[in-house]
Amino acid sequence: MDLDIKDSEAESAGRIEPASDLSEIAAECAASNLLDFAAQLAGLAEDLKALAARPIEPIPTSAEPDPF
Repeated sequence: MDLDIKDSEAESAGRIEPASDLSEIAAECAASNLLDFAAQLAGLAEDLKALAARPIEPIPTSAEPDPF
């Protein structure tokens, strides 16, 4: 009996989920990923706010020209 690759993948994966269950799982994963991304953006916004509150200090430069 010949099995194509998809059949053997399905057998090795175990139970086959109905499409509606897979769609629900995919939606939950996407929502979780979006929440993680939103949390990262919130952290970045806090970092930027802290940097914006610091005064910009000029970098001292040498009056002599660089020999290179």
